[in-house]
Parts: sequence; C-alpha cells; structure tokens
Amino acid sequence: MPAETDRHERTWMAFPCEGFTLGADAQTREEGYATWTAVAHAVLRFEPVTMIVDPSELTRARRMLDPSIEIVEAPVDEFWMRDTGPTFVVDDDRPGVLGAVDWIFNGWGAPAWSEWRKSAEHGRIAGGHAGAEVISSLLVAEGGGLHVDGAGTVLLTETVQLDPRRNPLADRARVEAELARTIGATDAVWLSRGLTRDYDELGTNGHVDIVATFAAPDRILLHDQQDAAHPDHEVSALIRGEFEEAFEALGRPMTITSLPAPSTLSDDHGFVDWSYVNHLVVNDGVVACSFGDTAADDRARGILGEAYPGREVVTVDARPLFERGGGIHCITQQQPALSAPATSPRHPR
Repeated sequence: MPAETDRHERTWMAFPCEGFTLGADAQTREEGYATWTAVAHAVLRFEPVTMIVDPSELTRARRMLDPSIEIVEAPVDEFWMRDTGPTFVVDDDRPGVLGAVDWIFNGWGAPAWSEWRKSAEHGRIAGGHAGAEVISSLLVAEGGGLHVDGAGTVLLTETVQLDPRRNPLADRARVEAELARTIGATDAVWLSRGLTRDYDELGTNGHVDIVATFAAPDRILLHDQQDAAHPDHEVSALIRGEFEEAFEALGRPMTITSLPAPSTLSDDHGFVDWSYVNHLVVNDGVVACSFGDTAADDRARGILGEAYPGREVVTVDARPLFERGGGIHCITQQQPALSAPATSPRHPR
C-alpha cells in the first residue's frame, strides 16, 4: 500500500443517501449532502473524484456535484468510503498493476444501528471499476483502522483489529500475517486504543486515522488534546509513549509532531473527538478539517503546511461530519497513480 503522500489517480467517495446516518429531518439531511459535496469539490481542485451514488440519489447528486465528478451507480447504505471501499495497493514486481483489497465490512462490528450490507460490496465495485485485481480478505477491517508509511510500516489499534465483534478468532500474529499478504506490511505498530468519543455506541472502537498519521516515513502527526479537563489529554500522552517505545524497538528515529485539538471540549453528546489528524493528502494539496475555531484552525493549517511542504492546505468545516461519526479522511479513499514511482523506500528488515 503506497503512502497517501504518493501521487493519486483519483479519490473515491460515496454520496449520502437517506437513512440513520444522514439524519432524521430535512435540514439535517441537507447539511449532510452539502458537507459531502463540499469535500468532493475541495478534492476536485487537486485530482479527479469518482462518486458511488445510490440510484435513489442520482438526481440530487447530478444537481449538486460538479459535472466533472464521475458517478458510479450502485447501492449505498453507509457512505464512509474509507471504510466501505477497497484499500488500493500496487505490485513492486508488476509495474502498472493495481490491486484492490476487499476487506469484510460489517458496519464497525455489526451494531444494531448500522446499515452496511449494501456498502459492503463497495470494495469489489470500486476495484472492478478501477480495473484492479481484487484481493479478497477474510479479515474484518476498515481503511480508517490502518495507516501506512508506504515503506512497510502500518499503524493499528488493538481495539479495532482484535475487536471480538469483528475478528473473534484473531490475534496479533494472524492480523499481521494477513496485512503482510494484502498490503505488504512488514512492521506493525500497535496502539492500545483510540480517542474517547470513538468508544460511544456510534463509534468505531478506536480508528487510528483520527489519532495519528504518517506525514513521512520518519514523521508522525499526533492528535494532542492539551486540556486536562478532556479525557483525551491522558490518551494523547499514552499514545505518544507507545509510539516512542515502538519505534525505539524498531531501531528507527521518529519525529512526533503534535496537532493540538481545537478548544471545544464537548457537545450535547459528551466529549468531542474533533481532530485535525483526520485530513486527506491529495496531489499537491491537503484537504483538512476546520471546526469554527479560528485560532486553532489557523494553527493546524500552519502545522500541516510545514509537514507537507509544497502542498496547498484547504479546509472544509468538518463539524457536520464529526456529528455523524467521522471526518474528511473517513469519507474519502485514494487510488494511487501507477505511472509514478513510490517515494518511500522500503525499510530494511
């Protein structure tokens, strides 16, 4: 699996459709449609976008989306494309061959509220449309549950990959073996948990893509809750320590850069998990979350601009996404370009 910072052929998304996730009233639903559309248009500034659209939403999608966005008609219930779609991979031994890992998707552990059976087919649908070789996996997994550096290292959380609602028979060794087979991971860095809000009923049980990401093979961006009144203040410190220990054991120097959380601590449902880590790196740009907090948003934009030199950082108000359970990274999935070589050399084993 190439690094997200490598060149992309396109970004995949899924257009919202009516149901539990979108919202119960017309105003809430319109907010969801508008936010998914805003993210798609922000990405489109930098690279092509392909959108999976449920037949019931074709008219609305064609009205709201830029005409240059490719539409693929297919059934949709959940529309978090990072998790329902495939993980695209390339083959070092066969240049020009694209692969699409089709994980088992069960709606983040098959909770009673989740509507996921239609979107569980998105891995094969997107992979087939992209002309990729589909790689079937028996691992229940989501793209938001892993991050790679493009050089063989993958970030994971125990509460996702070893979740008994997902993989009741799995242990670390089995997960690592499957990730080696499917995405070419040679080193796994395990975190003990994710952010606090992510363990609520509507959470993912600890996705890593809201906690940390690789800006480069030797640099991690880490969510940093600096207010001691928020439980993620302790979580941030815990995860930083786990990273330091893991990379010391691997014998690899690693710079850990803090991405401070915005000042808002809670909403009507409890402590928020608003995170600037949940951004998407695109060709020559970064599409990042904003949260209506001018000082914090500007600070995060500056950190991201420094971490990804030469890329333009644009932002979209992500509060409507987080109200529904995720962020910008969660609703997008990059398809790597096959013509450009990987920028990250493999780590020596």
